[in-house]
Order: sequence, then C-alpha cells, then structure tokens
Amino acid sequence: MIGCRCNVCTSDDPRDRRSRCSLFIELPAGNIIIDTTPEFRLQCLQYEVDRVDALLFTHAHADHIFGLDDVRRFCFMQDDVIPCYSSPGVLEKVTRAFSYAFREIDQDYSERPKLTAVPVDGTFELLDKTVTALILCHGVETVLGFRMDRWAYCTDCNRIPSEALDQLKNLDVLILDALRFTPHPTHFNVEQAIEMAQQINAKHTYLTHIAHEIKHSDLESQLPDGISLSYDGLKLTV
Repeated sequence: MIGCRCNVCTSDDPRDRRSRCSLFIELPAGNIIIDTTPEFRLQCLQYEVDRVDALLFTHAHADHIFGLDDVRRFCFMQDDVIPCYSSPGVLEKVTRAFSYAFREIDQDYSERPKLTAVPVDGTFELLDKTVTALILCHGVETVLGFRMDRWAYCTDCNRIPSEALDQLKNLDVLILDALRFTPHPTHFNVEQAIEMAQQINAKHTYLTHIAHEIKHSDLESQLPDGISLSYDGLKLTV
C-alpha cells in the first residue's frame, strides 16, 4: 500500500509482496490470461510467460485491465491477433479504453496490440476446453467468474447468486475473493469468504485479492482445513 509502513507492507515474507491478482492458465492447446493487471508486464517477466493465446476479463476496473497495452509483445512475437473474451458490457469498456488496440489497420507492421473482442454469455469453447462464464455480484455491479473442468476463479465479488452456485458444484479447486478482515461493500471479507467456501465445498479453496490487513503467515495457520491463502507465484496442477 502506497505510503504505508504497517507490518505487512514492510514484511520480509515474499508472500506479503502482492501485485494485483491475475491468473495464467497453461493448457495443451495454448495459454490463457485472466485479467491484465497494471503489473502485467512485470508478472510476465517474473514468471517467464512467453505466449498468450487468449485473454479473459472478469470486469473492467483499472486494476484488472490497465496492463493490456503490454499484450503488444505477444501479438508481435506470435504475428497474430489475440481474442479477448468477456461480457458485452465489459468488452465495451475495454474497447473504449484501448480503442487503438481493437482498430483494424492497413500496414503489416505495428507495435500496438492487435486484439479482437469476443462477447460471451454462459458456456463457450476455448482452446479445446469448455468454459462457463459465471455471473457474480461486485457490489451493485455484475462481474464474471470462470469455470473450466473442475476448477473455478471467482475474484472481486461479495455475493454469488444461486445460478452461479449451482455452476460451482463438484469442484476440485476454487479461487475466491477475500479482501480483508473488516467488511467491504464490494468484496467478501475473510469471514464471508470462509463461509462461502464451505458452502461451495470444493476440495480446496484458495483465497485471493488480498489487501494489506492480512499477514500471510498469521492467517494461513488459522484457516480451516481445505482453505489456503493465495500468493504471487502460486502454481496449481488441476
């Protein structure tokens, strides 16, 4: 947190050094990124991401889209357009913020990102996988979560409607928003996230989108069985 000298912001534990949350999915048919954070370039360098075949967006808040310009490097290396999947409303905001990246141009060479918007609603096919777009509540807004096979990603939410709960049954892994200990108008706090995780009953839940109220080592040891804190660089095989 800018200007903060609390015991989390000054911690030596690398798990307390948090960039904005994103997910890299490596599949046999290609690679997917969920949300391009402001640290997107640094995240790709740190974790040696060298190919991106598709982008999924949960919503269009700045902390989830403002690294999109750095996708230009992947477009150049791959000599191809990268599709961006989300709800029509989210894509309208993304394409307005980055209009130059979605505009067709005549010349063969350009250092700008080359992107195309693909609206989704419900279930769609991507890189030989079936993906389900989940409607979640982020305060008064709706955002998307995503399910693929037996895992799901649900960040930036403070309520999960009944239809989405039905779509989250029989999970091996759930990644779920848990911003802080104190209540928040648009995010689950830790207590609410634990209650929701126990209701969904995935084999294992990882809490994400964590703010500086939470010191990793303090909370991790207190969480119920089957629930853990995420951290930058966490790798899961599902």
